[in-house]
Amino acid sequence: MRTSLALRELVRENKVTADDLIMPYFVVETDDESFKKEISSMPGQYQLSLKQLERKVGEAVADGLKACILFGIPAEKDEVGSGAYDDAGIVQKAIRLLKDRWPELVVIADTCLCEYTSHGHCGLVKNDYVQNDPTLNLLAKAAVAQARAGADMVAPSDMMDGRVAAIREALDEEGFINTPIMSYAVKYASAFYGPFREAAESAPRFGDRKTYQMDPPNGREAMREAVADLEEGADILMVKPGLPYLDIVRQVRDNFDTPVAVYQVSGEYSMIKAAAQNGWIDEMGVIMESLVAFKRAGADLILTYFTEDVLKALK
Repeated sequence: MRTSLALRELVRENKVTADDLIMPYFVVETDDESFKKEISSMPGQYQLSLKQLERKVGEAVADGLKACILFGIPAEKDEVGSGAYDDAGIVQKAIRLLKDRWPELVVIADTCLCEYTSHGHCGLVKNDYVQNDPTLNLLAKAAVAQARAGADMVAPSDMMDGRVAAIREALDEEGFINTPIMSYAVKYASAFYGPFREAAESAPRFGDRKTYQMDPPNGREAMREAVADLEEGADILMVKPGLPYLDIVRQVRDNFDTPVAVYQVSGEYSMIKAAAQNGWIDEMGVIMESLVAFKRAGADLILTYFTEDVLKALK
């Protein structure tokens, strides 16, 4: 059954399709419509003005893009991350733009404060410590602003305890009862996030995020986090990062019937790109093998910066 490509494809257990993929984009608040800055640690990925975002998404839609997730880089930041929940904030503007142009495109909003706070943390800070409960109201306000702008889904990535319940309650009160929540339910305090923090300009100004993101050695804790988010109203559970945590993806899949997402994060992307640029690997071969690993582990959805390249390959 392996003697030809046709036979191998006929009995192949897992396949990656356009329906599986979600493309992340970084959109910058700027008056320069031509702004398109390559991220040095993520070759082929860019910070984009609204106009350049429109062009990039248009090309991807033509190749079969079904869904994207937006990260915003505001012109100004403050201690309370007000750009995250401003109706005129950059992500809200981007949502309205994309939904107006491509109504059928699933536009997901990353719901967090770290890209908007001057200190770079995902919540309010007092005495150099991130305050969990006071942050929940701001996250809820951000989710409502994103839904009001037209987001098809919100994706809280902060890892504050109780934020899914706060967001669900706020969305329902504002009439967004059908807006689903894709929760970063199992998000580890990973060393694989380095390039993202350059891309989103969200590196903490002090300390780290280990007090509110998960400790990498822990597996059983992941199930407790997933249960808590489901009980609070999460519709999709996400595991982040991806390849170093395939065992966690499988545990989440085996224990819960809800859709499971996985994020192939910036560090994973950059390692593959670096090895490919040095001629050490077959880039597309490694990309597809890594994405199939996510499917084999049980993921239904894959957030990956390789989405545009894969869509072209599938096409």
